[in-house]
Formats: sequence, C-alpha cells, structure tokens
Amino acid sequence: MIARIFRAGLLLGAGLVFAAPAALAQAPAPSEETPEMFPAGPNRDEAFYACVACHNFKLVAAQGMSREKWSETLDWMVSKHNMPALAAEDRGKVLDYLAETFPAKAPAQQGGWKNPFLN
Repeated sequence: MIARIFRAGLLLGAGLVFAAPAALAQAPAPSEETPEMFPAGPNRDEAFYACVACHNFKLVAAQGMSREKWSETLDWMVSKHNMPALAAEDRGKVLDYLAETFPAKAPAQQGGWKNPFLN
C-alpha cells in the first residue's frame, strides 16, 4: 500500500516537472516582449517599461480597469510590493495608456468584477 502511494507520488511529481515548463512557455518572458506587441497609443512605451520591471506585460494587458482602479493598483504595488513610485508626470502617462487601452470590463459574474491585484 505504501509502495503504491509512493509510486503515485513519483508519477505525479514527474508529471508536474514536465507540465510546468510547458505552462511557463506559453507566456513570453518580460525580456522577450516588446512594446510593439501591444496596442499602439500615446504613452505605450512608458507604460510598458514601467510594468515589465516586475512582470510581463501580458499580465497587464489581460486586465481591464477604470483609471481609478488602475491608480489604486499602482498604489497597492508601491505599498505592498515595493514598486518604486512613479513621478507624477510618468504616473499620469502610464494611467492614460492603461485606462484608454485596457478599460474596465463588464462584470463576468454576479457580484461584480474583482481586481485580482487587490486580494
């Protein structure tokens, strides 16, 4: 019985070892992304480079928030994740691009949309 559990654990572990790289390969690493991969618009480069300092931009592009929620998210990243605060002019540019290019999405479920960064 213990031997079966041990073998099952080994098989599961081996499966995770092979599955994890495949999952990671789906999204480009920040160093493989370029601003041109994302919608053109004023301040795209500023937003791109402010975000990829910590994570890939596909994570950002998958979100949809109002300007206020984008601003709250920046505040949260500064306070909880030690993101360097952006200068006021740069923050405005980043927020302009994000709010225009990735606006708030309609709630997908009852109870409204939840910001995954604020959990």
